[in-house]
Amino acid sequence: MANWQVLHSFRTDRSVAKQKLAPGTVKRVLAFARPYRRELGVFLTLVVLDAAVSVITPLLVRRLLDDAIPNRDLGLVWTIFCIYAGLVIFDSGLSLANRWYSSRIGEGLIFDLRSQVYDHVQRMPVAFFTRTQTGALVSRLNNDVIGAQQAFTSTLSGVVSNVILLIATVAVMLHLSWQITLLALILVPVFILPARRVGARLQAITREGMTLNASMNTTMTERFNVAGALLVKLFGRPDEEAAEFSSRAGRVRDIGILSAMFSRTFFVALTLVAGLAQAVVYGLGGRFAAEGILTVGTVVALAQLLNQLYGPLTSLSNIRVDVMSALVSFERVFEILDLPPMIDERPDAVPLPNVAAAVELDHVEFRYPSAAEVSLASLESVSVLDSAPSQQVLFDVSFTAPAGALVALVGPSGAGKTTISMLPTRMYDVQSGAVRIGGVDVRDVTLQSLRDAIGVVTQDAHMFHDTIRANLLYARPEAMADDLVAACRSAQIWDLVASLPDGLDTVVGDRGYRLSGGEKQRLAIARLLLKAPGIVILDEATAHLDSESELAVQQALKTALAGRTSLVIAHRLSTIREADLILVVDEGRVVEQGRHDDLLAAGGLYAELYRTQFERQATV
Repeated sequence: MANWQVLHSFRTDRSVAKQKLAPGTVKRVLAFARPYRRELGVFLTLVVLDAAVSVITPLLVRRLLDDAIPNRDLGLVWTIFCIYAGLVIFDSGLSLANRWYSSRIGEGLIFDLRSQVYDHVQRMPVAFFTRTQTGALVSRLNNDVIGAQQAFTSTLSGVVSNVILLIATVAVMLHLSWQITLLALILVPVFILPARRVGARLQAITREGMTLNASMNTTMTERFNVAGALLVKLFGRPDEEAAEFSSRAGRVRDIGILSAMFSRTFFVALTLVAGLAQAVVYGLGGRFAAEGILTVGTVVALAQLLNQLYGPLTSLSNIRVDVMSALVSFERVFEILDLPPMIDERPDAVPLPNVAAAVELDHVEFRYPSAAEVSLASLESVSVLDSAPSQQVLFDVSFTAPAGALVALVGPSGAGKTTISMLPTRMYDVQSGAVRIGGVDVRDVTLQSLRDAIGVVTQDAHMFHDTIRANLLYARPEAMADDLVAACRSAQIWDLVASLPDGLDTVVGDRGYRLSGGEKQRLAIARLLLKAPGIVILDEATAHLDSESELAVQQALKTALAGRTSLVIAHRLSTIREADLILVVDEGRVVEQGRHDDLLAAGGLYAELYRTQFERQATV
């Protein structure tokens, strides 16, 4: 185990030792460890005791060889045997206790860090997720959290154990023979200097191996999800795909072989130097014993002590790298926790009633946040984030969707319709003006009550890779089976669900790909009905459906919209004709509003859109 820790230390990237930590990092690390201070105290005590046992056992062997055996003192032999056996048993117990406390502290820290990071990331705005790489976030929750945990369970225990063991070993060896001890210490640079060269090469190989593995994993992730697999089958070339993957996997294989050989070289070098040092001890010690300067027991004790001298010395020679690696991992975790969510709840926020209230936009100005406002360079794989403000998207937008009314948003692609639909739910906050529901600014209400009051069905409704039941219960976990059935009936999807072999317990697949577009949309509507919000927002929920699926979804939507305030991004003439109010959006402005016949008569942009997009539907 000690040799493995030495190897692990030399594989660590030494460039971290040159990094500068943010002020207060160490203090925050200690604050994270505060709940485990009692366990840490016991853990470090066990580490010290373990080091003490390692030094005591060679001294018992010395006493056995120098006193008990020459004097034929069977009582002393029995006493030494009992003490030695007791120490072995005690050390085994120490090892188990040490492992338990190490696991308790380490897994506890992993749990605390992961829970805090996951909770914090979940509260970040949508803009954060549109910019960051999912793999980078997962890495923070896995690699960096585990790296931070090692600060206490590996690095801290290693430092304490190695320091105590080194001091005790050198002190005892000096007491037994200062000449042999100094000669053994002279051999240390002979091992450490070449080991550092091997370690530097091993570090480069390890880094290249990690990069190649990441590239190979990225390829598998992209090709093995449903969308990627479909694209490969439609456009890809299987032979070339297999050849490219084999090439990357082959390089990973070659790096693995090279890494194994350098690791073995490291161990061989350590064993060689330790063996040479032991040869010196036996050679010089044997001469001293023959001359009566040392006893045979002292020579054997020195040889045993020498075995536990080089490992701690080598580990401590690289301790700055180990400590900084752990602290940098902590800093990368803190970097996420310190990123403030743009959408936050005010301390005096009030709950919003879940009713069909009026939705009002009052002189709203909006631009999407820049990268520097919502993200981190390390999560986007760039050196510096773009801090330039984004272009303004909405300009002085004002309208009111009356309580219980159906309001349709129409306009050219990119006009700002989807952006407007995201503001009532606070997916984004406006730069100026206000969004009000029931006369209350959405920034003044609790986020949970806002989510409860508004239901959204998007153009591509997302489903988790889980059962139909689980996807429905995500909207209302306490719902009973009868509630699920009723929601599915209202959404025109129950006949399909009932016909499936597993019914509600049918797994929908990755992102719901086992369902057709129309089936997935109707299931999303069932989820919305189960939530029973007072306000509904639909973002082109039937845009890419065939006519049969669209008819079923339209019937489901009539049930979903009945008695609710509805904001609908519409592309179907039937929806627009039924709207109580039509808002025509163009280049971030509401340029017209009114009912269908009035807007047609006005001869403006709506009339033009009607001729180019909707008139054909009227003749069908």
